[in-house]
Amino acid sequence: MNWYYYDNANNLILNIYVQTGAKNNVIAGLHGKSLKIRLAAAPIEGKANSALIKFIAECFGVPSSRVALKRGDKSRQKIIIIQHPRYHPETLLCELQN
Repeated sequence: MNWYYYDNANNLILNIYVQTGAKNNVIAGLHGKSLKIRLAAAPIEGKANSALIKFIAECFGVPSSRVALKRGDKSRQKIIIIQHPRYHPETLLCELQN
C-alpha cells in the first residue's frame, strides 16, 4: 500500500504520520508508508487534528470543509480524505526535493 490512493469517487486518501511540537507546520517527507507531517499544535483537545486538516487543505488547494479525518483521532497514524484535491500528492514531494 502506498502513502496515498484514490477511492471510487476520486477522493484522495492519505496515510499520515503526525509529529507534534514542531516550530512550524511542515511536510517532512515519507515515514514508511505514510507522509510525515510535523505540526506546531499540541495534541490537546483536538488542536493538532484541527491544525492538520487546515494544513492539508492549504497544501492541496481546497477549503478545509473538503478535508476529513477518517481514522486516527487519538493516534499519530491518521487517514485523511480530501474531496477532489487541486494538486496531485506527488507534486508535494517534488516541491520538497527542489
